Amino acid sequence: MSRERRKFDKEFKLMAVELSKTRENTYELAKELGIRPELIYRWRSEHLEKPESSFAGHEKPRHTPEEAEIAKLKKQLRDVEMERDILKKAISVFSRADGKSTGL
Repeated sequence: MSRERRKFDKEFKLMAVELSKTRENTYELAKELGIRPELIYRWRSEHLEKPESSFAGHEKPRHTPEEAEIAKLKKQLRDVEMERDILKKAISVFSRADGKSTGL
């Protein structure tokens, strides 16, 4: 039996985060809201990290121009590293060949 995953809107998450700041016991708050305490902790850390773009939901998170540039550069670096690894493997395969006929 599979349970359907609950979805919470941005307003609910913000309300839970704000309430958690005023309450001493997060576990009691989570019980009152009918959610797991881990969700409140995750939402709080997400909100602290990026208050203006937290809880984007299924939308793509909005990046600052600097974050977009960093993401682009990281992707380019991964691509170059993959190409380098492929070339290293090809060199090692060809360097093992001793020049003898393989029977073809």
